[in-house]
Amino acid sequence: MDQTPALSRFDEFYRTSTPPWVIGEPQPAIVAVERAGLIRGSVLDVGCGTGEHTILLTDLGYDVLGIDAAPEAVAQARRNAETKGVTARFEVADAMNLSDQPGYDTIVDSALFHIFDDDDRPRYVASLHNACKPGGLVHVLALSDAGRGFGPQVSGETIRDAFGDGWDLEALEPTTYRGVVTEIHADQLGLPVGARVDEPAWLARVRKVHVGSS
Repeated sequence: MDQTPALSRFDEFYRTSTPPWVIGEPQPAIVAVERAGLIRGSVLDVGCGTGEHTILLTDLGYDVLGIDAAPEAVAQARRNAETKGVTARFEVADAMNLSDQPGYDTIVDSALFHIFDDDDRPRYVASLHNACKPGGLVHVLALSDAGRGFGPQVSGETIRDAFGDGWDLEALEPTTYRGVVTEIHADQLGLPVGARVDEPAWLARVRKVHVGSS
């Protein structure tokens, strides 16, 4: 796949436009995970973007921290939480280096895993392992290679291969990822700017099964 995008690209994206993954609401697939009772204890929302999932889960009473490596995303997330009257916690942090984070019972990854290339993906998964308590769950929502190129896409096999030693892949199911069409994809998708799309995606549930680095 393509190289992992530079952090500066994401920060600039947030500063100059509304990215196609900012839909002003939580992803339906993540809402469904919560309603199924699969989010427990302390929660890390990794790659939180503008904070929709952190705000949702905080409002529902969970102990949540949202992190993103893009300072502008975190600034917007804090403003969104304030606008909604929710006292949510956000920090600027590198998802590739979570060793200084306390152990979490649940980690939510909505559209972060799929941005990493073959070299960076193992480092990212090892970082998740460091941040997850033994027995804890990681939920990964990633665009599927069955999609139309709305963003970076991965195969189910890529997810299976990434979560090997130290993990138990409990579920890997097809679902959808909601986005907003921007000028970037309008011609490719044949849809007007501003249209909402539900693109093919994967939803993985992975459990950390032993202590140690991946």
